[in-house]
Amino acid sequence: MTNSIPLSPAVQAVYDAYLADQGEIDFVRADRFALAAALFTAADQVLPELPEPDWGACNEMRCDIELYTDHQRKRAALLAIAAELEAQP
Repeated sequence: MTNSIPLSPAVQAVYDAYLADQGEIDFVRADRFALAAALFTAADQVLPELPEPDWGACNEMRCDIELYTDHQRKRAALLAIAAELEAQP
């Protein structure tokens, strides 16, 4: 994309995914890919992958298993939606 203002890596990734198919463009399919790319990027930006804490070394102040599992569940749900969109023929 030619732009006088550089795009962030996340925005560039979404735009590149949208433009990935330069042949005969099926706009419905391209839109699904663009939406999937946006969701993958949103997951990485809003719900980044977290390393699993060392639960044996945790105390209440350092680790909250409910927050961690809630974060992971939300991330997995968003990624599943994106993957399903991307997988459609």
